Amino acid sequence: MRRFLHFSEEAANQAGLTPQQHQLLLQIAGAPAHTAVTIRYLASRLALRHHTVVELCSRCEEAGLVVRRTAPSDGRSVLIRMTAAGSRVLASLSAQHTRELHELGPALIKALRPFTAVTRPVAAIGTEP
Repeated sequence: MRRFLHFSEEAANQAGLTPQQHQLLLQIAGAPAHTAVTIRYLASRLALRHHTVVELCSRCEEAGLVVRRTAPSDGRSVLIRMTAAGSRVLASLSAQHTRELHELGPALIKALRPFTAVTRPVAAIGTEP
């Protein structure tokens, strides 16, 4: 797992992004249809504080990867949308990640197999088996 995470971080850096910027783009692209992609939504999905996501969005906006627009239904909400440039960078990174997963996939599956072969339910804390 760590090898793939290292690859992902390096791929983002080579594309001119931080790993958090890459994760932000993934969350925007992967949001369900008709979901208001707001700072609050992104903070929840990324497990980051609101002000951290504001700064992350500011850096992505300066790089031309996202734009912020006031929500038509609620002037207090700001929607975050990916730009065409952001989509191109994310598509390139996703293609690289797909190739890497094809290479590392068999080893990852082998490493995770022992965790999927649970023969009995795990007892709750403080209960007898």
